[in-house]
Amino acid sequence: MLYQAYQTTNDFFAPWRRAADLTAFALQKPMAMPFGNLLLRTFSAGAEAVARARLTHERPDFGLGDAAVDETIADSTPFGTLLHFRKHDAGPQPRVLIVAPMAGHFVTLLRDTVHTMLPEFDVFVTDWKNARDVPRSAGGFGLDEYIEHIIRFLGKMGEGAHVLGVCQPCNALLAAMSVMAQSGNPACPRSLTLMAGPVDTRVAPTQVNRLANANPLEWFERNLITTVPHQFKGAHRRVYPGFLQLTAFLSMNPSRHLRAHLDLMEHIMRGEADSAEAVRDFYDEYFAVLDLPAEFYLETVERVFQEHHLARGIFKWRGARIEPAAIERTSLLTVEGERDDICAPGQTFAAHTLCTGIPSDRKSHHLQKSVGHYGVFAGKRWQTEIYPIVRDHIHTSD
Repeated sequence: MLYQAYQTTNDFFAPWRRAADLTAFALQKPMAMPFGNLLLRTFSAGAEAVARARLTHERPDFGLGDAAVDETIADSTPFGTLLHFRKHDAGPQPRVLIVAPMAGHFVTLLRDTVHTMLPEFDVFVTDWKNARDVPRSAGGFGLDEYIEHIIRFLGKMGEGAHVLGVCQPCNALLAAMSVMAQSGNPACPRSLTLMAGPVDTRVAPTQVNRLANANPLEWFERNLITTVPHQFKGAHRRVYPGFLQLTAFLSMNPSRHLRAHLDLMEHIMRGEADSAEAVRDFYDEYFAVLDLPAEFYLETVERVFQEHHLARGIFKWRGARIEPAAIERTSLLTVEGERDDICAPGQTFAAHTLCTGIPSDRKSHHLQKSVGHYGVFAGKRWQTEIYPIVRDHIHTSD
């Protein structure tokens, strides 16, 4: 009922938002604003505010803008795609799988991560699909299936690859690496990079961690899980809707997001096109949401955030306990942001304690000063200070 109510409301207001969007577009055309007409810019800003009061549920483009790079599908399942950025004229380069979060946003949230790494690496990413578009006949998708996908995708890439996890997948990625090491899988990567991810959320709990522990699992299932409306391919699939997850993120700092949209209106009224476009670009991505399979979300809350299975040594995959200590031939790098209020410093570093089989000279850690969560994998500090460390870690391990 909750999802259907949201969708009905969204559909009702869609024509009004479309009209506002067309109005804003018309008023922003140079010929419509001679001499920088303040009144027209003010109307344009108001119309755009109305038009942007919506979420989207389709994956944005990566915006590579380069004919020499093709997005190709290296492998695909009902729940995810192994996306390969194939370069036409590049010689052999280290192959890197970027494991994207399945946390309410699309893989394009890592656009800057991909853009930065593309010149020097053969880049693959996990492109998770919106659960509302996955038919129920495809079955369920929990943590076991998530880990299975990572192992499968690395297998498709073959021996000698590298893997990098950003945020939410770090816990499951370390589990997948453990499974591969224990089974002697030849596709076990040469290097593992974990960036701002919840390996052990008992360390310096954040507001996100506290919220996950504020209620029993039954509360999350009762209040956050709903079914996909009938008009979508995944009709009647149980999901944690992206619109609910985004609402939770917005509620953590509503004043910041309100201020950003007021700033957008001011930029439009003042004719500051570049500044306005920067705000648009961020929120076009931030307001593009995907639904999570209910079982994946609930198992993540329980096993990662409430019971800390990996950190306590009780994590099981397909019924068998996994052993991070089995990882011996893979180099490890962990990266954290000093001001990260989603995954606090220390939570990712915990991987070093678990990976006792990796020699100390093949383990490294970087704490980036003066950045929050998103600054670990996007923006100037990522590009100029963090990426060189990641790059050297991969090249040294290759």
